[in-house]
Amino acid sequence: MQALMLAAGMGRRLGKFTNNQTKCMVEVGGRTLLDRTVEALKIAGIRKFIIVAGYEADRLIEYTKQNIKGMDIEFVINKDYASTNNIFSLYLARNLLAQDDTILLESDLIYDLDLVKKMVDNPEKNLVAVAKYKHWMDGTVALLNENNEITEFIEKKDFLFRDVNNYYKTVNIYKFSKEFSNKQYIPFLSAYIKAYGKNRYYELVLKAIAHLSSANLKAYDIGNTPWYEIDDAQDLHIANTIFAKDEDRLHAYEFQFGGYWRFTDLKDYCYLVNPYYPSQKMVDHLKYFFDSLLRAYPSGMNNQRLASGKMFNIDERYLLVGNGAAELINVLGRVIKGTVGISLPAFNEYIRCFPECEIKPIYSIEDGFKLNKKRLIDVSKSCDALFIINPDNPSGSFLKEKDLLAIVSECKKNNTLCVVDESFIDFADCDKRYTFLKDDILAEYPNMIVIKSISKSYGVPGLRLGVLATSNEELLITLRKYLPIWNINSFAEYFLQIYGCYEKEYAESCNKIAEQRKKLKENLQRISFLKVHDSQANYLMCEVQANFSSKDLAGRLLKEHNLLIKDLSDKEGFYGKDFIRIAVKDEYENCILWKALFEIDKELKG
Repeated sequence: MQALMLAAGMGRRLGKFTNNQTKCMVEVGGRTLLDRTVEALKIAGIRKFIIVAGYEADRLIEYTKQNIKGMDIEFVINKDYASTNNIFSLYLARNLLAQDDTILLESDLIYDLDLVKKMVDNPEKNLVAVAKYKHWMDGTVALLNENNEITEFIEKKDFLFRDVNNYYKTVNIYKFSKEFSNKQYIPFLSAYIKAYGKNRYYELVLKAIAHLSSANLKAYDIGNTPWYEIDDAQDLHIANTIFAKDEDRLHAYEFQFGGYWRFTDLKDYCYLVNPYYPSQKMVDHLKYFFDSLLRAYPSGMNNQRLASGKMFNIDERYLLVGNGAAELINVLGRVIKGTVGISLPAFNEYIRCFPECEIKPIYSIEDGFKLNKKRLIDVSKSCDALFIINPDNPSGSFLKEKDLLAIVSECKKNNTLCVVDESFIDFADCDKRYTFLKDDILAEYPNMIVIKSISKSYGVPGLRLGVLATSNEELLITLRKYLPIWNINSFAEYFLQIYGCYEKEYAESCNKIAEQRKKLKENLQRISFLKVHDSQANYLMCEVQANFSSKDLAGRLLKEHNLLIKDLSDKEGFYGKDFIRIAVKDEYENCILWKALFEIDKELKG
């Protein structure tokens, strides 16, 4: 068995990363793609390695001489690499391809190191590595029959999104028998080039062969085996996340700050999103108007306020709509000056957005991470503004309505601005839920600002929606100056408009979260190394009481189970103790998490 890698291309889409080197020289996780390929071949028992080079060929050849040992490497040079495509590169190596059974692969791939060995060991003589189509994939896809034979290769131009459930993406790793290469592939390859020229893709030859009854091309479904095709800088960034070194993997995922839809096998317990809303009917409603919303400008600020006023049943004059609550917090940071009191640990945006203010911390650890009414009032007397997140993030601690109203009243007496973030209050137990998004309360307390994240609690973080409410007209005028007239998109605006049709479903979703929080807490309390704190939010904060840190635990869950939790070690206010935050999901996903923790606990106990 030999291997043949196509590495002649210029990799223009990778920009600076291929300015003076070919794609296989690009590093992922601290190693070149070439080095990883060589290791995979060695694991598979392959020692003969043919490389078709072109762009920066001399540099590649020199690198292999200096760094690759224990391999018989032969180069084929494509001098016309700038004007031809990979079909011609393979054509140039056809005589070598004909000499032995061959693993054919491309140079811009990264994958688990044992994948090649699994294909070599497979009894089928001719294999095409495929993966069930996922939304990050691009390029040629295949259709399979009930015998796992490839019946069709579908080019990008013929791709139909309505058929994605039937598609398998080619991984661009193939196993060809010597017989297949000589009797089918090479003759078809030569004929195809003669007919259509050199600027095509070698997969098109397979497309033609697949129609033959004698083709016998079998698919090798790699399942959940990690892999990635690196075409551009963003691909490289994602690959560096998936294939990061063990010690760097957690940070790499955290550094994404979301966008986890790109990592289809990852389960996210870090970001705080309602899994039960919106309902499928509401989603279908949005889909129905997708084309119109995509092509239309959203309304300006005034109509946004009208829609959100309707949603929350308050006077639109009191409202600002933001591109997520984070935008509104950021705008507050431009306006509020002086001393700001805030309970710590806290949502980092509240610290980051007030760099010019003096932060007066109220360390909740001194009260068992409970929001302390008396201490909040005492601190507010010496502050220009007081921030209260209720329920608190990350602890989930909760202030009753009368207690919070007492704090707001004291702030009013002292001319202190009181910012109340009630983004998570809808997840509290039914008998505890309340809101300050009411006309009478807002009118009575012009010193109060209420912030609410719609993205989180309503399960639409991709829409980026949040509201700010206050009866302080002068402050609102100032805040509006910092917001563009079109700060939210048409999809977000339409969500506000149609919410009333699905209000009942929202209440039901919040009840489900409260139920699941209770169940999850009970199960987490059975984990010997976790101390679970009370919460009225859609998350639970836990102290890690073991001989490993919160970062170690988060890293292990990511590496062994592909689960992402929030490591809180970067937050101020924990006094060196280790804490994690776990998002409450639906029952199935909650079960996956606590079972993974049980496995770790079982191992810990021996």
